[in-house]
Amino acid sequence: MRVVIADDEPLARERLRSLLAAQEGVDVVAEAGNGEQALHACAELQPDLVLLDIAMPGLDGLEAARHLASFEPRPAVVFCTAYDAHALSAFEAAAIDYLMKPVRAERLAAAIARARTFLAGRDGQPQDHRGQQARSMLCARLRGSLRLIPLDDIHYLQAEEKYVVVHHARGEDLIEESLKSLEEEFASRFIRIHRNCLVARHELVELRRGTGGQVQAMLRHGKQPLEVSRRCVATLKQELRHL
Repeated sequence: MRVVIADDEPLARERLRSLLAAQEGVDVVAEAGNGEQALHACAELQPDLVLLDIAMPGLDGLEAARHLASFEPRPAVVFCTAYDAHALSAFEAAAIDYLMKPVRAERLAAAIARARTFLAGRDGQPQDHRGQQARSMLCARLRGSLRLIPLDDIHYLQAEEKYVVVHHARGEDLIEESLKSLEEEFASRFIRIHRNCLVARHELVELRRGTGGQVQAMLRHGKQPLEVSRRCVATLKQELRHL
């Protein structure tokens, strides 16, 4: 079992590393001091298990776990924290266990056993993110690395074959998520204008009719108008009245 440890406290990482050394068949492949470093390590190394602290600077453990839930293959996530107040949020983020610090050897061994069970049944299981707290960023994986894209920077999302193209303030990136799942997760942020396109609500400026009679959406930062399907026109007009 390949393991990544993510904790902003070096002593906590050292304790976990020492406990893991006593577990047969476990190999610590990377350590991270925050959630973003953990995601980069996971994108590059594809571990089986991630031990995540929750309270870390920058991207915290809860949001890192929500991103990890969309990774393929998806690693098992176990939270290791000094606070019991986040237990519900942890399991909503699809964690398989929740360990209180100082982590005891027998509890860690039980978590590893759960991880082995999770990994045995992982392949072929559909992912369902409904009910999870929404992320504040999207994660684009780039040849073993990744780029985190804040939702506030996204102009629109466009389906292209099996990918979604994220058009944002710094350019474009591909993500391996479905437009439908993104629409469900971020319903308050994005609105559908076409079967293959979601637009950030704050980007909508107006609707115009093109020379061919088709309706187009004008965006605040868009380089060109986007086509609006007939079935979406009424909803968009209503949306614009409330902006």
